This record gives sequence, C-alpha cells and structure tokens, in this order.
Amino acid sequence: MSKNIQMYSCTACGYDSRKWFGQCPSCREWNTAEETSPTVQTYAASAKNVLTVMPLGDIRAENEPRRSTGISELDRALGSGLVRGSVVLISGEPGIGKSTLLLQICGRMAHTGAYVLYVSGEESKNQISLRAQRLDVTAGENGGGIGLLDSTDCDGICATILKLRQSKDLACVIIDSIQTMRKDGINSVPGSITQVRECASALTAAAKQTGVPLFLVGHVNKEGGIAGPKVLEHMVDTVLSFEGDRQFLYRILRAQKNRFGRTNEIGVFEMKSDGLREVPNPSAFLLGDRKSNVSGVCVLPILEGSRPILTEVQALVTKTAFGTPRRTAAGFDYNRLCLLIAVLEKRTGFFFGGCDVYVNIAGGIRAEEPAADLAVCLALYSGLCDKPVPLGTAAFGEVGLTGEIRGVPHAAAREKEAARLGFEMCITPKNASDLTKAFGMIK
Repeated sequence: MSKNIQMYSCTACGYDSRKWFGQCPSCREWNTAEETSPTVQTYAASAKNVLTVMPLGDIRAENEPRRSTGISELDRALGSGLVRGSVVLISGEPGIGKSTLLLQICGRMAHTGAYVLYVSGEESKNQISLRAQRLDVTAGENGGGIGLLDSTDCDGICATILKLRQSKDLACVIIDSIQTMRKDGINSVPGSITQVRECASALTAAAKQTGVPLFLVGHVNKEGGIAGPKVLEHMVDTVLSFEGDRQFLYRILRAQKNRFGRTNEIGVFEMKSDGLREVPNPSAFLLGDRKSNVSGVCVLPILEGSRPILTEVQALVTKTAFGTPRRTAAGFDYNRLCLLIAVLEKRTGFFFGGCDVYVNIAGGIRAEEPAADLAVCLALYSGLCDKPVPLGTAAFGEVGLTGEIRGVPHAAAREKEAARLGFEMCITPKNASDLTKAFGMIK
C-alpha cells in the first residue's frame, strides 16, 4: 500500500519539509524549495519480505591482500594499500594536484601489468594525453594498460565497469570528478545535491558488485568543505584531503576518514614540474632551511596519524607601535596563542602587554594538537628575551592554566624521531614539570 505525499526539498542542502519555505531552515538559503512527491511504502511481515539473519560467530571474514598503488606515501594514507571494492574520495583546492596524483597512479599500476580506467568529465582525451606526456605516464611493457573515457553518463560508466571487469584485470577506476557526473531521469544539473548523491550511490554499488577499487575526485566549496551533500562522505569508505598552500612546494594528503586504516594518517609529496614526488623523510625536508643561533625558534615533534614529524615553531616578539598589541598566528590556533600568552604572564612573570606577537609554524604545517603548547611557549620566551634555544633541542607538551606541563600521547615515538635526526635534548612533560623549569633548561 502506498500513497503520495506532497513534499518540498531544498536544492542546496537536501532539507525536506511538508510545507513550502522561502528560506531554508537548514542552510539559510533563499528560494531553494523544490516540490517533490515521494512515495511512502508500508510493509507487512510475511515470508516474502523477511530477510535471513546470520549470527556474527558464523561469519568467517578473510583478510584479503591489499593492492599497492605504486606510490608508498599514498599507500600509507590509505592504510597499506587499496582494499577490494573500496571507494576513496579525494578532495582539495583547485590546482593542488588531485588529477596529477591520480594520473600518476594510473602509470604506476599499469607498469605492474594491471589495467586502469580513467574517466574524466572535465577534460577531453587529448587534454589527458598531453598531461600524461608532461608527467611521463605510460602504460608500461608488462601487459598493463590505461583506458581513457571522457563521459559524464553515470549509467554508461557503470555498465562499462561491469564489462571491463569480465575481460581485464581492472585494478581501479578513477572518476574525475563526481560533481560532473549526471544520471538520467533526474531533473537537475550535474553538481546538484540530488545528482551527486545518486551518481555516487550508483558508482559505489558498481564498485562493491565488481570488487574494483574506485577513486572519486570531489570539488570543494568556498568554505573549504566537499561540495555536495554531506551524505557523500558517509557513503564512501575513505576520505582523503589534499592540504597545503599552492605557494609552497609540498602537499599533504590526509586521511580524514578510513574504514580500513588509521584516520589522520598522512602522505607527504613535493610538487615538481613533472608531477608529485614522494617525501619519505618529511622531518628533514621541513628542517632543511633551519638557521642556528636565532632567537624565537623551537623545534616541535608533532604527530600526524602514526608518523612523528619535526617542524619549526617561529615566534617574533617586537615592541608594539599601537595602543593595542597585535596577535597573529599562522598554522596555530589564535585563541590558543592568546591563552598561552596569558599563562606566561600570570605564572612566569613575563610581560607581553606592550609587544606584538607573531607565531608561525614553518613550512605551512598546522599544529593543532595540545602537544605544541610547550614549543610555542619556549619560542615566545626565546623571542621576548632574545635568547636562542640551544641547537639540538626539541620540545613538546601540553601547557595547563596553572603553568604545569601535561603529558601527551606517543611521547616515545616523538623522542625517537628527534634522536634519529640528531637532536641531543628533548624537553618533555616528565614528573609534572612546569614552565619555569623548562625555561631554566635553555638559559
């Protein structure tokens, strides 16, 4: 038994309501109400529609081997490689290197004898071929291949995947991008909430049915989030985000969601004229331009996923020329900076009220974990007193409001990474040490 109910849906965010609305209560957009007529179906418990339930103990899951993409930094972010039938969403700012990385994946996997399908809804086959020549991407000599398809027909792409899977060792499929795909029977333009949701659902079903890993490229909106419905991130297995300023050479690929591995795991790349190159030792890369005997600088071991990385905290403390001193932070939380300055003034007696304070995490890295507090405080102290932190010293720890230094996770891994790069002293939160004691270690 079914009946039709008149509904109104927001074309911007997908909010549903039985009443017409001028402004969407969810996303606050105007004139986005679109009339829909969903069908509500009621069911009766009969032998025809009751499903079979299996006990968890009767299911024997087998650990299938993961397939390498040929790029070790990407494999690290994915959790040791691609899982059969997994769906990976890659997002990032325009021009940051999403399509470049995916085309390089095609070349690496084709050299292993596999076949890769690259579907582009934004570029023609000739444009992709020119970019492949610039990146020196070839199919190799081991029987592999790279198939190109410039289409936005979602149903046709799904049918092509099913057909290729029967005749070839289809290693993965790349869709660039999901916002350009369209599905017949939906009266909305590509990139709309409905089109993105339905196309992603169809492509995900095809990947699960065939067992072929699927990469989806996702555009970002002006706020930095993935364009389209939020349900897109829930539908996929892994969400990878490209981070990094285009003014810098490096790129960070971060796993924001991963059903088959750690979240916040990262892969580090360097942008070159011939594509993205892996950075196996990001600590040495970030500290390569470090100067010695300069005040206001402290080395910080931060943790990105399971990988410790050493970066540099820089603090510039100068006499203010205005009545109200400025506080500026790049790569560090502004409110956290103001809190740490207040702790320094209250608990250690150092006065910053007449000084402008500028804090920067070198290389464009974002230090968002509390473990960065101690290094920031030492850099501020060093900049205020014009006393350099001794060369070969690193520091990490959370600073409390009473001036104590609290412990942080994975301290041993951070210390080990600092020792590997030749650091002789690491100021750590042991035995409930306080800021005054930490400052005494660098005097």
